[in-house]
Amino acid sequence: MNLFAVVPEGYAAVRTLETYVRSRVEHRVLELIKIRASILNGCSFCLDMHARDALAAGETPLRLMAVAAWSESPLFDERERAALALTDAVTRLGEHGVPDDVWAATRKEWSEEETADLILAIAIINTWNRIAVTTRKRPPAT
Repeated sequence: MNLFAVVPEGYAAVRTLETYVRSRVEHRVLELIKIRASILNGCSFCLDMHARDALAAGETPLRLMAVAAWSESPLFDERERAALALTDAVTRLGEHGVPDDVWAATRKEWSEEETADLILAIAIINTWNRIAVTTRKRPPAT
C-alpha cells in the first residue's frame, strides 16, 4: 500500500512533523535517533535510508555499526548517549514510561526545548517505522 496515494492529507501531516524536527534537531543526532529506533523496530527500509543519509553527511561506518550497542560503545558523547537512551526508552515505552535516570540524563545534556524536540523526533521515526513495516516497504537491493 502506498499511503501517500491512498491518504495524501494524512501522509502530508506526518511529513509536516518530519520537516519540523529536521529543522530543530542536530542532523547528526537526528540520524542516530532514526537509526536506533529503526533497529529496535526492525524497520529495514528506514534503517537503510537513514544509514545512507548519515554516511552521505559524513558519519563514520564504525559509529553507525556501534549504534546497535551504543551503551557499550565509547564512540558517542554524553549528548548523543542521552539522546540514544531516550530513544530506547520512548521506542520501548513500558508501563512506567521513561525511567527517571534516562530523563535526568537527557535533561542534564539537553535544554527543555531541545528535549521536547527530541521527543518529537523519536515519535516521528517511530511513526515512519510503523508505516514502513506495516506496508512491507523494503529497501533497494543495492
